[in-house]
Amino acid sequence: MIIVTGGAGFIGSALIAELNARQITDILVVDRLGNNGKWKNLRNLSFADYVEKTDLLEMVIAGKLDSPIEAVFHLGACSDTTEPDASYLIKNNYEYTKLLAQWATNANVRFIYASSAATYGDGSAGFEDDEENIETLCPLNMYGYSKHAFDLWARRTGLLSKIVGLKYFNVFGPNEYHKDHMRSFIVKAFAQINAEGTVRLFKSHEGDYADGEQVRDFVYVKDAVDMTLFFLDNPHLSGLYNVGTGEARTWNDLVIAVFVAMGKKPNIEYIDMPDSIRNQYQYFTQADMSKLRSAGYDRQITPLEDAIKDYVQTYLQEDGYLTGI
Repeated sequence: MIIVTGGAGFIGSALIAELNARQITDILVVDRLGNNGKWKNLRNLSFADYVEKTDLLEMVIAGKLDSPIEAVFHLGACSDTTEPDASYLIKNNYEYTKLLAQWATNANVRFIYASSAATYGDGSAGFEDDEENIETLCPLNMYGYSKHAFDLWARRTGLLSKIVGLKYFNVFGPNEYHKDHMRSFIVKAFAQINAEGTVRLFKSHEGDYADGEQVRDFVYVKDAVDMTLFFLDNPHLSGLYNVGTGEARTWNDLVIAVFVAMGKKPNIEYIDMPDSIRNQYQYFTQADMSKLRSAGYDRQITPLEDAIKDYVQTYLQEDGYLTGI
């Protein structure tokens, strides 16, 4: 059996879909369904059972996981970069992960967990997934720190040599619709274009970047899942790895690609960035992919324009996802 926490979420549900494509259905899905509609992501998936996230820990502690477990993909977390409750984030993202990782390694179960590119902070210490230097990183928000805290703990205890942590960059794609304000900007741009014919981007407040020329490493969820499963296929690998494209692209590039995919002429308006996020805004992110490539990952990563075209035309338009955004 394979356990996927966050299995009803964005990356988790996409991962299960790919496991199903491999004819794997002996899957225990773990999540907290709540009331945000992410249960809809489970409708087309095949799996053996579902449990709420609090119940999983009780099962682990009580020794009630009877089936042989091949691997745990621990993708469940609060990923809201604006979440103000630090205590909640530590309990949910840090302590929960510690307990699950300790159980998995004690049981000789493959443990692959979601870290985050948010651990890199403003990027001044670089974007190299080198665990030897993670002490130099300084996350800009509490979400990033909760992920960074576990990375540090895993390295300090020696656990990082037995498990895999994946630093996901800006992932976008189908099944993210429930994420409210944390959905990718592609979904938001798609909605703005349909409603108003224009897209609003934040102005730059740094002299080195023109408006809309702030850059991110945007990675399609299909590529992110493929990279994630690479570590199931290669159980000898351990440590921290970036999951991105290795190519930073501007917000202008992204929005223009959405317009083109929709068959519309680009129309961009630049607005002031709110004061509340200016001090924690990242102007540049770009995954260093050399470590993953050196580990043997040789698949071509989908170019941004092709990925956005597939997302818009295959999913957003076909699903009729025009309301409730």
